[in-house]
Amino acid sequence: MVKQKYLDKAEVLIEALPYIQRFNRRIIVVKYGGSAMIDETLQKHVIEDVVLLKLVGFKPILVHGGGKEISGWVEKVGMEPKFVNGLRVTDEETMEVAEMVLNKVNKTLVSMVQSLGVRAVGISGKDGGLLKVEKKETDGEDLGYVGEIKEVDPKVLYDLLDTDFLPIVCPVGMDDTYHSYNINADDAARAIAEAVNAEKLAFLSDIEGVMTDRTDPESLISELTVREAGELIENGVVYGGMIPKLESCIHAISEGVNRVHILDGRVPHCLLLEIFTNKGIGTAVLRDEEEKYSEK
Repeated sequence: MVKQKYLDKAEVLIEALPYIQRFNRRIIVVKYGGSAMIDETLQKHVIEDVVLLKLVGFKPILVHGGGKEISGWVEKVGMEPKFVNGLRVTDEETMEVAEMVLNKVNKTLVSMVQSLGVRAVGISGKDGGLLKVEKKETDGEDLGYVGEIKEVDPKVLYDLLDTDFLPIVCPVGMDDTYHSYNINADDAARAIAEAVNAEKLAFLSDIEGVMTDRTDPESLISELTVREAGELIENGVVYGGMIPKLESCIHAISEGVNRVHILDGRVPHCLLLEIFTNKGIGTAVLRDEEEKYSEK
C-alpha cells in the first residue's frame, strides 16, 4: 500500500501542472525585500523558489532591495539614516554607500542562484540604460539622489532572458547627466514588469497581504479585482503603506501586467505556494473582467 504522504506529494504536483503549462515561457517579475532578505533560511527558500520557477519554464526576473543593509552600513560609517515620507534622504555620501551595498547584495544573490545550477547575471538599472530617472521630490523637500523612473529600456533584460540567464536587478538608475540615483525597489519592479509585459508581478514583503482588518489574519483577501482594490483605498479600509502597494498593483495591471501578487516573504516558499496552488497564500490583484478562482 502506498503511504498517504507520497500520495499527498503527488497531489501537489498534479495541482501545479496546469499552472506550469499555462505560464511556460512567460515572464514573472519578483520584487524581493523585507525580512526574507535578512533571514538566511528565508533567503535560501526564496532563491530556491525563483530557481524552480526558472527550471519549470518560467522566465523570472528578480528585483531586490536592500534598505536594511544600507541603513546598517550608513550607521557604520558614522552617518545617520534620514527618511521623509518613508523615502531615504540620499546625499552624495549616502548614495555611494547605497550603491556599494546594493551591488554586494546583488552579487551574493547571483552566487546563490548559480550554486543551484542556474546561470544568473546581476545588473543595476544603470546597465544598458535599463532605468532612466529624474530627481524625485516629496512635499517639496529635497531627497538628494532619489530617482523617479521616467523610462525603461528592457533590451538588456530581453537579451539575458533569450540567452537563458536569470537577471537579478538592483534598483539604481541614472539621469540624463549620468548621475546615479537610488530607486524604490517596488517602483523599479513595477516599471520593469510593465516594460516587459510580464505575466505576473510578485511583491515579497513583511505583510500577509491585503486584509480588511489588520489585526485579524482571517480577514485576508485572496483575490481582488482592480475595481475592488480602488474601493478599499477610497473607503479607507486599507491605509498606511498598503495604499502605495495597492496603487502599484492597479498601475501595473493598467499597463499590461496580467496579475499582481502581494506575498508575505516570511512564509517559507511563499512564491511556490501562491503561484502553483489553487487558493494561494497572499493577495492576488487581477483585471476586473478576469474570473476569480473562488467563483469558478
